[in-house]
Amino acid sequence: MFGLAKEINKSKAWKRLEHQAKRMRKIEMRDMFDKDPERAKKFAVGLENIFVDFSKNRIDERSFAALLNLAKEAKVAKRIEQMFAGDKINTTEHRAVLHTALRNRGNAPVYVDGRDVMPEINRVLAKIKTFSEAVRLGKFTGQTGKKLTNIVNIGIGGSDLGPKMAAEALKKYWAKDIRCYFISNIDGTACAEVLNKLDPETTLFIVCSKTFMTIETLTNAKTCRRWLVDALGEPAVAKHFVAVSTNVEKVAEFGINTDNMFEFWDFVGGRYSVWSAIGLITAIAAGYENFEKMLEGAYEMDRHFRTAEPAKNIPVVLALLSVWYGNFFGIRNHAVVPYDQYLCYLPAYLQQLVMESNGKSVGQDNKFVKYQTAPVVFGGAGTDVQHSFFQMIHQGTSVVPCDFIVPAISHNEIGEHHEILLANVLAQSEALMRGKTLQEAAAELKAAGKSKEEVARLKKYKSFKGNRPSNMMILKKIDPHALGMLVAMYEHKTFVEGVIWNINSFDQMGVELGKQMALQILPELQGNREGTKHDASTKALISLIRGLRK
Repeated sequence: MFGLAKEINKSKAWKRLEHQAKRMRKIEMRDMFDKDPERAKKFAVGLENIFVDFSKNRIDERSFAALLNLAKEAKVAKRIEQMFAGDKINTTEHRAVLHTALRNRGNAPVYVDGRDVMPEINRVLAKIKTFSEAVRLGKFTGQTGKKLTNIVNIGIGGSDLGPKMAAEALKKYWAKDIRCYFISNIDGTACAEVLNKLDPETTLFIVCSKTFMTIETLTNAKTCRRWLVDALGEPAVAKHFVAVSTNVEKVAEFGINTDNMFEFWDFVGGRYSVWSAIGLITAIAAGYENFEKMLEGAYEMDRHFRTAEPAKNIPVVLALLSVWYGNFFGIRNHAVVPYDQYLCYLPAYLQQLVMESNGKSVGQDNKFVKYQTAPVVFGGAGTDVQHSFFQMIHQGTSVVPCDFIVPAISHNEIGEHHEILLANVLAQSEALMRGKTLQEAAAELKAAGKSKEEVARLKKYKSFKGNRPSNMMILKKIDPHALGMLVAMYEHKTFVEGVIWNINSFDQMGVELGKQMALQILPELQGNREGTKHDASTKALISLIRGLRK
């Protein structure tokens, strides 16, 4: 139903882009800037408090037009409408994809199987508001009547990365007496290190698991439950645990009051769930009004994505650039570098969003695709990463497109800190684009008083190829509205990439195989079962570990 009539890599648009890429390999970005003083205006889009400059990319008007034609041939506009309309575009699981409905601030009806889902979404949002305010005001208290000020989110994947990213990004808005913690890894150290910091009387646990059966989350939740019961007794569970789940029976069996269970739905995938009750910890820490502003920011990006023409549609443009480098230049990596400490978890969040969504090799037509799909996403906060992987980005043999993200105004304007930060991010982007020729390096060394021999010896080390692409995303400030816009922008970019590659961005079956095999190995490690068929290496490792643990 949703597959392309023809494989996209055999389309006229694709073939035209192969020709354009061959032409563009010979063109330097610095030359394009020198020849066209309007370039920075032509290749930039502003939307409220976010401005995206994509002029430092290896495109010109001809190649950009060819990219837009690819979007047309892939029927991107039609697929956007199908998503917002609630069509079941998650074809392998036969589900609608409606994380956009969670932030539908216009409250227009959204139908799934003929039923408007907005009343149910609004009911859960109202419940989040009531509960988060009760915790913040000390009206919902723990077993001993003390205010709950330590909030612990227990989840994994989208139930951890999303709320952790959002809560940290909005840390400036936290109530002064609230502290947030996150437990995700099955490694007992992750659980122990958090519990060692907490007072049972003032701790609230939020268990985030749609099925309430995820092994990592339930194992951690049970450990936290034992810790609490040992300190305060069995009745404390109902006062110190809440759940974000759909499994009423399992939640009640755990001892959680089902009045304190917050639902979400099959049409919301885990990595798109930060807008749902999965964001409960953000609403408690930063206040529901700020959680709501984050939803409003995402809604503004949704409206832009749905209505803007492709050439000025931020997610569409960014997706096309990703396809351009991955499929026509053979570039397999992409770096995301926020120059704001509050966004330090954004790269990890985007790793899951991009690679879990589009790390696929089977198309919607049930055939193996014959072209590259998702890039490897990595990153970290600037300026820290300038002293880690930027050497490779500037002078390595691999070209790595970069997204730079920076607010014009910091929440913490201390001395010259922010001006220095801004100068660094702008310099990195320009340096990647311009580079430094051998002639420029030689002239610089000569001006520094180096001898002719030293110039000859050092000029290659001091030169930079340049012509390395980047996008610059400038926000006025990292506030809830801007955060919502930014995250929704990346969601929609990822979706458009999947549309062009003709893959389903909304399942994650590749996550399951390792988990299934781990359940087979576990009883063998515990000595409860022998003889399961494994390769020689795995058998030997199981035996070695059992011996060491004795």
